[in-house]
Amino acid sequence: MASELGGSQILTLLETLPGIANVLRSPVADALNNVIRAAARLAEFNVADAEELVRYATRRSLMGQEEGDRLLAEIHAAQQKRLERAADREKAQRAKARTRSKPVRPVKAIKKVKVKRAAKAKKR
Repeated sequence: MASELGGSQILTLLETLPGIANVLRSPVADALNNVIRAAARLAEFNVADAEELVRYATRRSLMGQEEGDRLLAEIHAAQQKRLERAADREKAQRAKARTRSKPVRPVKAIKKVKVKRAAKAKKR
């Protein structure tokens, strides 16, 4: 028969095994920490954390289901826009890198090359 752990036993267990606190921690607490870090721009925003918090709020009747669905739809739309902008920036950087790597010859140099080729062709 399993016995329940008392408060002092749990504290002793947490002190003895340092990594167990992370395992016993609530996913809502993790999501809340991550969203706070993202708001302070210490970490990237993660849609999964926002979804976890919205689910928690709807379970606890802190917000209605429709409001939660609207909020998640806004979050997903904003995330999609962010991804599209990042893809556009990456394409622009690639195009810019391609144009930088191709040396542009001045028009005079091209004419000189053509004249030299024509002179070589006449000699033959």
